[in-house]
Amino acid sequence: MAKKLTSRGKRKSPKQAKDWRSARNIEWIQDHCRIPEGKDVGKKVRLRPWQQDDIRKIYDNPHGTRTAIISFAKKNAKTSLAAFLLLLHLCGPEAVPNTQLPSTAQSKDQAAVLFKLAAKIVRLSPTLDPVLIVRDTIKEILCPDLGTLYKALSAEASTAHGQSPIFAVHDELGQVKGPVSELYNAIENAMGAHDHPMSIIISTQAPTDGDLLSILIDDAKTGRDPRVVLSLYTADESLDPFSDEAIKQANPAFGDFLNAQEVRAQAQNAKALPSQESLYRNYTLNQRVDVNSPFVSKQIWNSCRGEVAKDFEGLDVFAGLDLSETSDLTALVLLANIGGKWNVKPTFWLPEHGLAEKSRRDRVPYDMWAKQDFLATTPGKSVEYEFVAAHLFDLHEKLILKKIAFDRWNFRHLKPWLQRAGFRDEEIEGDDAIFEEFGQGFQSMSPALRTLESLLLNEQLVHDGHPVLTMCAANATIQSDPAGNRKLSKFKSHGRIDGMVALAMAAGVSGANMMPPPPEHITEAQILARGGFA
Repeated sequence: MAKKLTSRGKRKSPKQAKDWRSARNIEWIQDHCRIPEGKDVGKKVRLRPWQQDDIRKIYDNPHGTRTAIISFAKKNAKTSLAAFLLLLHLCGPEAVPNTQLPSTAQSKDQAAVLFKLAAKIVRLSPTLDPVLIVRDTIKEILCPDLGTLYKALSAEASTAHGQSPIFAVHDELGQVKGPVSELYNAIENAMGAHDHPMSIIISTQAPTDGDLLSILIDDAKTGRDPRVVLSLYTADESLDPFSDEAIKQANPAFGDFLNAQEVRAQAQNAKALPSQESLYRNYTLNQRVDVNSPFVSKQIWNSCRGEVAKDFEGLDVFAGLDLSETSDLTALVLLANIGGKWNVKPTFWLPEHGLAEKSRRDRVPYDMWAKQDFLATTPGKSVEYEFVAAHLFDLHEKLILKKIAFDRWNFRHLKPWLQRAGFRDEEIEGDDAIFEEFGQGFQSMSPALRTLESLLLNEQLVHDGHPVLTMCAANATIQSDPAGNRKLSKFKSHGRIDGMVALAMAAGVSGANMMPPPPEHITEAQILARGGFA
């Protein structure tokens, strides 16, 4: 009969101790696991109080734990903790005979990290090494007596199919961009064959609210499912990001096995070099910050969120139109000044054909947004300019459209449809035309970005948090020339930015740069305190 590797201590009944399960598991890890790396390599593990607290959350949950999310900054031994839990379920008291225990990662290199660490722990342990077989070439660890098998999987390989896991570790899930990971879904769906499956998600935070890990964390915060437990170590955004107080919130190992002097040096380096701050905030403070330094910080974008007027009738309206290449996103953004606030109203189009596939490819929920009316679809495999032209003419009939800024690229394909929709030639081209050609280079974009910055910093712009536009704002990064002129760069950005391009063009033709600043104009210190601009 297969036997599990047990701890030396005597078992206590649940009646004797309500936390018997976690106490047993903590004891097992400290009895059988060894420190795999660092100055104490080979020594017995001594779990810190915060690590023990996280283990109690998982195993003493009265509702039973289906998913445990543990998120803190890098270099706090989260991969070691994941390896301890993995071995606990592979050959320890949590093991279930003849079951599979995969770990997932986004790349082969990342998948190898957890495997190698677990293999080191096994080889250093006089009790684990005799009962486990490590297969380095295929990244597997087998317990022959129990028939349990651990295998490291990556999103780069199609090895998730055929799995029926009872326990899984999702390592660095924060690296998944967008709300969908096929590997994560495949593993989670495959666990349904077991009565009490468990997943451990252990990762530094994802960059944006729309990424899979952020969605899972935000859902866990609501307490909707009591079987999901969350341990989130992150620095409060109201704190000085370079202070010990902020660092300690995200780094439970600070001053222990995490060198406090080194972390403080990282903080000072990030303070002196703004280009390093985003990396520092994400990796060291475990905050949701895009390491690519977006044009507008999340704090500033959110500070401009508010109620937008339902219609712009009777108002002077300015627009930016970013036309797509065939199947890409087309964006139209309207601006109207209401009481000194520039209200934003966006519209987006994508082709209906292949929308679900495009959602998976871009890792963005276009299909869900279409159902929620945040995204319009056009028939066929490309955005039909006929629909865009008809929409523009409908707006022209209802509103006072002063200017529609457009990128000359692809406009020749739109022009015939504008004429068919009802626009007169003099409205399309000429000195008094509504449509105004707007270059995408430094010469036109740099002053437009300065105008948009001013509106955002002074909270003279208001948007309603439209998810597609917010995605574009989070993705938008800039490119500078030697003279310091800037433009939005689709090449440098990691996702669609079409909505921000259209917003910048609308700001550029709105005349907002001619408006006087508000009485309490924002200072340079305030700009820096609120995240600033790229």
